[in-house]
Amino acid sequence: MRGTLGHYPMSRDASGTGWQPDDAAHGGIHAQAGDWNLMGHLSLSGVYSNQSGARGDEKAFPAGMVMGAARRDLAGGDTLNLRLMLSPDPFMGRNGYPLLLASGETADGRTHLVDRQHPHELVMEMSGSYSHRLSDSDSAFLYVGYPGEPALGPPAFMHRASASANPSAPITHHWLDSTHITFGVATAGFVHDDWKVEVSQFTGREPDQFRFNFDSPKFDSTAVRLSWNPGTHWSLQTSWGHLNSPEQLNPREDETRITASAQYFARLEGETSIAATLAWGFKDLSDGTKLHGLVAEATYKPSAPWSLFARAEWVENAELGAGHSISRVGQLSLGAVHDWRLSENWKLGLGALHAFAFAPSVLGYGGTPRGNTVFVRIVAE
Repeated sequence: MRGTLGHYPMSRDASGTGWQPDDAAHGGIHAQAGDWNLMGHLSLSGVYSNQSGARGDEKAFPAGMVMGAARRDLAGGDTLNLRLMLSPDPFMGRNGYPLLLASGETADGRTHLVDRQHPHELVMEMSGSYSHRLSDSDSAFLYVGYPGEPALGPPAFMHRASASANPSAPITHHWLDSTHITFGVATAGFVHDDWKVEVSQFTGREPDQFRFNFDSPKFDSTAVRLSWNPGTHWSLQTSWGHLNSPEQLNPREDETRITASAQYFARLEGETSIAATLAWGFKDLSDGTKLHGLVAEATYKPSAPWSLFARAEWVENAELGAGHSISRVGQLSLGAVHDWRLSENWKLGLGALHAFAFAPSVLGYGGTPRGNTVFVRIVAE
């Protein structure tokens, strides 16, 4: 089956209009309803996280997503695709879950959320795309989401093959892919063979603290992304975006964001595979603050039941200390999950991860802050 935006393998499609390597897994339960091709995917986890040190905390919470898509192939090679994705995150509470060195958004509309990962919206994506075939190698498309994902950054972390086994968000989330839930997105793009260029007009403001509602669309921000899949193992992208007033608590502050990433996926002998991502993000704030972020992550499957994953990150963060001073911090996490096949489409997994946090002593994290997480998950694909 060809991709939703052009004449390429369907496995290349990732979150929003983003791409992943052609060889990457494309899990889902497929069905047919008349002229419509239906796809469903579910990944839900029960997670317990204990973050140590003076700024740590502990919490048990739900995480994951439920996604459905309906696709119709039309005469002449055109394609209509509808997508809906839901998250259980709002049920973990407005203050999210503890995650050392993380920051971004607000929990209550009054204070910044620091050393915690914010919950995502109940409706993570409600979108539609239409692709028009121009030739065997060319197509033009339009994507509209409310909410949706603009053409900025790599695919959202929960959709990357290199990160899908890890239940914790990366601390580089707000340097790379935090716009994946945007209330008001319109993207126009052109695909030529293994190249894609696209432009988005979208709402720059991040979702407010009310995770069950729909925020007002403004379409006041712009992003441009160039993607290239040079072979079946690789997917590369670079993107630029100007976000108008993204932070609710700093409404006069705008942000220019630049990202670049490389995703790799290879199937080895038998059911062995490896997925990896290297990504860089740069935030240039309107007050003159400039912040870099780097992440390298990988998932190795030595066999079908096992997934071993790792993530290394480094960021410059102006929200962790007093007076908006820039702190250079890092985190290394290692983990594993074992899945038991319950049926053809369902599996149950049990996993754990351990994270090492690295921060200057002046921030008051204590000598050796660590993060320990255990989780059980159910997956339908």
